[in-house]
Amino acid sequence: MSNIKTEIAELVTKKVGIPNDKALQAVDVVLNFVKQKLPPTIAGQLDAVLAGNVDLSDGIGLDDAAGLLGGLFGEKK
Repeated sequence: MSNIKTEIAELVTKKVGIPNDKALQAVDVVLNFVKQKLPPTIAGQLDAVLAGNVDLSDGIGLDDAAGLLGGLFGEKK
């Protein structure tokens, strides 16, 4: 399992108060749903990030990633 999925699951566990194993399941469901809705090239990029094949040491964090995803889905700024 990737570190990103683990980080997201830990956030879900903290914020929602569900057990970590259930949070991991929820993260998998949501990520699979999102990947199905994205164009294949972007879904592939998401897979690369989740697999740890993208260097995120330049400072992008979960907040940045959430903002990027929000932009993909038409979030108004």
